[in-house]
Amino acid sequence: MTLPTHFRCLVSLFLVLLLLDGCQKENTPVAPTPTPTPTPTTPVGPSQVALWLTMPDKSALFARQKVNLQFGTNNNQDPTIIVDTTQTYQTMDGFGYTFTGGSAQVMSQMAASSRAELLKELFATDSTSLGISYLRVSIGASDLNDQVYTYDDSNSPDPTLANFSLAPDQAYFIPMLKEILAVNPNIKILGSPWTAPSWMKTNNSPKGGSLKPEYYDAYAQYFVKYIQGMKAAGITIDAVTLQNEPLNPNNNPSLVMQASEQATFIKNHVGPAFRAANISTKIIAYDHNADQPNYPITVLNDAGARPYVDGSAFHLYGGTMDALTTVHDAYPGKNVYFTEQWTQAPGNFAADVTWHANNLLIAAPRNWSRNVLEWNLANDAAFGPHTSGGCTQCLGAITISANTVTRNPAYYSVAHASKFVRPGSVRVATNVPPNLPNVAYKTPNGKRVLMVVNTSSTLQKFNIQFKGKEVSTSLYGGAVATYVW
Repeated sequence: MTLPTHFRCLVSLFLVLLLLDGCQKENTPVAPTPTPTPTPTTPVGPSQVALWLTMPDKSALFARQKVNLQFGTNNNQDPTIIVDTTQTYQTMDGFGYTFTGGSAQVMSQMAASSRAELLKELFATDSTSLGISYLRVSIGASDLNDQVYTYDDSNSPDPTLANFSLAPDQAYFIPMLKEILAVNPNIKILGSPWTAPSWMKTNNSPKGGSLKPEYYDAYAQYFVKYIQGMKAAGITIDAVTLQNEPLNPNNNPSLVMQASEQATFIKNHVGPAFRAANISTKIIAYDHNADQPNYPITVLNDAGARPYVDGSAFHLYGGTMDALTTVHDAYPGKNVYFTEQWTQAPGNFAADVTWHANNLLIAAPRNWSRNVLEWNLANDAAFGPHTSGGCTQCLGAITISANTVTRNPAYYSVAHASKFVRPGSVRVATNVPPNLPNVAYKTPNGKRVLMVVNTSSTLQKFNIQFKGKEVSTSLYGGAVATYVW
């Protein structure tokens, strides 16, 4: 049967439309199948433990982690750090840096608004800041000043200190320190001289030499005038050491003071001068490397000097940190402090942040130190200012170029303690599993703080145990962590 012409045309049109429809469907993108929402593997609700992390590859830089860590019952075989707050040790004074004249100089050159923002970040005690709580300053110039000076640079002997003046610090150092104190008025300040005035010294030079015995009284009054002058400027000096690195004659400036000389200087001169002037500033012995614990012990062995001495201060350019425990055990009624350690420029972030966190921020408190201070707070991109012959490779916690701030290893290592371990916190007992050095505290507001470093090169799982309950966690090799609950 032959179909009518118009019907054949309709059929053909229908077939063409079907063909076109099929081609259109073939070329239309197909919507992806929705991925199912993963089933939560952690309990619902706020984390019982806050975790702050710094990674050696900088993938996390003192960053709060979005984790849910809950105390409960674990059946794993991972190492366990047991935090025992019933066993207590020393009370902490704080964490921070040496605030050098060079630090003040580069910070003073920032725009006022940028500097105010930086000072808040470093020194404020709110939730967004580091809460630095302790500073060491130089009495006169350190080697990280742009020039050498003391407060009595007379051309001839001035035993009455008629020419004593804090004027060299008035240009930017005292004003910058007062800006810091306006942010946090409770910061403790330790003063340390790099040298006495040259006219007091055996070589009449700011570098090397020793203090002449005939000027012991004058130099004791130099400390009195310094403390009183700073107080008049609104700055309280909580403690002094009598000489930075007293066994190092090679810095510029510097002065050599043997242990027996320091004991005599304290018992017959500085101690009585402070008492006569009604000065409560602490006197701290030594202030040099951990390889000579016999130095502070010699000072403390002197029955005349001992009543005036609050404790001993250490650096770690030589020796090992357990020397602090040696001195503590010899005189457990005296305090121990850690006052200086550099980061050598240009630095290696991964190695430096792990080393400093482990060997300073953890090891010093575990060996009775009441503070941990890094050298130094700030310098410029050329590692200056510094004196001629001063340190040319000291990398500050921050590098300042105009208003640009670069944060270096010591910024992060100190931050992991300073933000959480507030002054008045008490160190408590913990064990130390392999590759997991740690230190723990209970804080004045009732928190527990645990700082941990993974010194291995691989991921380490472990537990934190507190009051019979455990929380499971892990750290990559070289990572630094602070846990707070």
